Amino acid sequence: MSWLLIIILIFVGLVFLLLEVLIIPGTTLAAIVGFGTLFIGIWQAYASKGIVAGHITLGSTIVVTIVSLYFSFKSGTWKRMALKSTIDGKMDQLHGLDIKVGDEGTSVSRLAPSGKALINNELIEVHTFGEFIDQEKELTVISVQDNKITVTLKK
Repeated sequence: MSWLLIIILIFVGLVFLLLEVLIIPGTTLAAIVGFGTLFIGIWQAYASKGIVAGHITLGSTIVVTIVSLYFSFKSGTWKRMALKSTIDGKMDQLHGLDIKVGDEGTSVSRLAPSGKALINNELIEVHTFGEFIDQEKELTVISVQDNKITVTLKK
């Protein structure tokens, strides 16, 4: 096998490995093809060019792979692809609110069967027992449990 074909195999394997690491996360076909072509290229260097050439090919392939991964990470590819938004929601949204059974309010969004309502001048998420309530309807709190407020239409 010629050196050109060995180098092409190693280059194709390296490209597939970089695709796997930078673009297609997880163990997918790209990683299998990448490792396979790298292995075949190095194996062919050993088989057709001898042990010394095989060792040189293996060593240079390892160095080139590490250097290309280093520069790929350093180039900021991850920064361009990373999610930068933050979650500002709160788990215990009822803590500190004085909402009790019998309080009244108005639906701000459609409750289907959950949505937003304005109760005691606080915008909070409320639920119904499966009924759909349009927005701007008068509501009555019928249950307050842990972090769940259940409402119904005002009678």
